[in-house]
Amino acid sequence: MLLGPVCAAVHSHLLSLTKGQFEIRYMPWLQWTAFPELFPELVDALETPGAPALPLGLMKLTACLERALGDVFLLNGKECPFLLRDLLASEELAEVFGRPVMDVLKVFIGSPCGLNLRNILWHGFASPHEIPPKSCAFCTRYCSVMILLTAGLGQLLERYLQRTEAVLARRPLVALTGLEELAVFPDVTSEVLSVLEEVVKKSTFVSKVMLPYWEAALIRFRSHRFADCAMLLLTQLETGLRRVFATVNECPERLLTAESTALYTTFDEILAKHLSDGKINQLPLFLGAPAMEFLWDFLNHQEGPRLRDHLSHGEFNLHDFPREATTQLLAFSVVLLLRFTDEDVSTAFKGKAAIKSLVALAEGYTAHFHPISQLKKQVLSCEKSIRVWPLLPLPQEAEEAARLEGTSEARACKSLITEILRELYHHLPESHGAVGDGDGLPAEMWPQLIRELCGTPVPTLFCPRTVVEVLTVLRNISAQCARASSQVVASAGLRHQQWVERRLRSRQRQTYLHMLGSIKLLSPVLYLILLLIALELVNIHAVCGKNTSEYQQYLKFLKSILQYMENLVAYTSQQKNKWSETIALTRTALLKIWTFSEKKQMLVHLAKKSTSKGVL
Repeated sequence: MLLGPVCAAVHSHLLSLTKGQFEIRYMPWLQWTAFPELFPELVDALETPGAPALPLGLMKLTACLERALGDVFLLNGKECPFLLRDLLASEELAEVFGRPVMDVLKVFIGSPCGLNLRNILWHGFASPHEIPPKSCAFCTRYCSVMILLTAGLGQLLERYLQRTEAVLARRPLVALTGLEELAVFPDVTSEVLSVLEEVVKKSTFVSKVMLPYWEAALIRFRSHRFADCAMLLLTQLETGLRRVFATVNECPERLLTAESTALYTTFDEILAKHLSDGKINQLPLFLGAPAMEFLWDFLNHQEGPRLRDHLSHGEFNLHDFPREATTQLLAFSVVLLLRFTDEDVSTAFKGKAAIKSLVALAEGYTAHFHPISQLKKQVLSCEKSIRVWPLLPLPQEAEEAARLEGTSEARACKSLITEILRELYHHLPESHGAVGDGDGLPAEMWPQLIRELCGTPVPTLFCPRTVVEVLTVLRNISAQCARASSQVVASAGLRHQQWVERRLRSRQRQTYLHMLGSIKLLSPVLYLILLLIALELVNIHAVCGKNTSEYQQYLKFLKSILQYMENLVAYTSQQKNKWSETIALTRTALLKIWTFSEKKQMLVHLAKKSTSKGVL
């Protein structure tokens, strides 16, 4: 079939309709996309070829269509494919729409062997002027066909739902949480926007043919269309970084557009440690760690916002897209573009207080969403929770609980804690390198020591697999520690209230007193585990020096601590209340820690420099 004439006919048909006629004929069949208001915008864009509105509209169309097709997939399937090409090739969608229809969709948006509209647009390969009305390769007629195809899919879906009596359920959209962590840069002012307007015209980072996209991004931001602005910025950051990537790695051929016969360069390769041929990627060295950390935080890390992924897959509510997220991209863009501007111009702009502040923040940027950063937050949050324990209300009969501390097992646990701390003495920060005679570390020093360790910079870029595996176990231990602490706080509060109100039976009162005795022991134990996590985290990269056998033994050790914490969570739950048993459980765990520490096989022992020698 000749695609050109068909597209031309569809395009002429849409242009012949008034806005009212379009809405009457097609809007009912576009409701299934959950974004029907997009389509009148697209029809308007057809009449202004060469403007950024058309490629932006197509980007939004492919995103919302992918999301809607995923919802349809789940009528018959269980887990929606992540990649659009796999989704379009699925039998589940063919059952609803028919294989011929899906094959047509694949030609337009699902394969590098077809028009590949989605990838070419979302990866920033097409300039606005590459989508003129009479172009053979890329034209408004393709947009017209996509509009009509989407309406046709709506008709086919309605027939299928009527025939099968099925109900189309929409998956909840992704909520962009943790905005306080995102807000590294302050809100952009009109002064910053004016500077960016000037910089995009003078920076070599911006190709002249792509300048309309940058201008459109600023217009959209001022119009409070924050999702539109973010989409445009992300594609243009990828376009500019692809050019820098090709230059610093001396591979100009990688500037090729998205062709079916060649691997085209996207953020995945641009931000990777190695090139496809195994050589070191020079871009991270050129950009520097802070810029790379920012890009990884916002694009790649699983616990980060992953803006491009979620936007391109239609997973955000575009109307509620937060200003704060777009602000971060704009501020980063200002700083990045200034690096590719003549020195005189750059110096003049950096002399402005607002720009000087942005540059300083960018140069000091550290990872927020890397697993190392997330582990630090977990440890600090857990430490804060344990710090509340001494403030828990106690009954007057708490003296009996204090006597429980005098049991042989409790004394053995205290002794082990002191011995473990003595073993770690030389690896503690100098300001804390004192272990009391027989009393361990003073209670008031635990929080300060843990916070100081968590404030130690740890490299995060391109962590090896072994480092990531260890981080996963450490994070699981920390998570269980937090669960145990929250259970202790909740149980202690509830039991004290029941004690005061005389609602506890005799056995429950004894269990409560056992709880209070156990709490006094568990507090330094949990602090010790957090300290071990923090020390191992500071020296996490030393794990790369272990051979396979040593590494497996180390993982086994960490998993034994994790098992202890999981058991502790179970024993301290309100359902079990096995507070007496926690003492024996704890002694066994402390013995394992002390034995392994004696072998000096922990990461803190293997590090070339201990934390007392200037790391902290």
